[in-house]
Amino acid sequence: EVQLQASGGGLVQAGGSLKLSCSASGFISGDYAIGWFRQAPGKDREGVSCLSGRDGHTYYSDSVKGRFTISTDSAKNTVFLQMTSLKPEDTARYYCAATYLQYRSGTWLYACRPYGMDYWGTGTLVTVSS
Repeated sequence: EVQLQASGGGLVQAGGSLKLSCSASGFISGDYAIGWFRQAPGKDREGVSCLSGRDGHTYYSDSVKGRFTISTDSAKNTVFLQMTSLKPEDTARYYCAATYLQYRSGTWLYACRPYGMDYWGTGTLVTVSS
């Protein structure tokens, strides 16, 4: 069973940086996608950044592109989200989630959207003060 555990949240001033970690275990193959999602109070959960375990392809939402970086350690047991130039609107609970890739028409697919994920970890709260 896939298990995910997020950590690293905290309080940071606008313009600051924070690095989140997601400990991942239980994948039965390398054909998975793993990513970070966030949910601010009163808002829907949204995809922030995802990474394919198969080829390392990354996705970033427009709101974080150029400021956030997703990466893994060499063993692919931990997924990181390096967040820089943080803004108050980045304040949210951040979750890591994962799914196995779907093979369709010669392509491995996944959707970096909440509906596209099957496994969810606990969240970690990020608060950015202005």
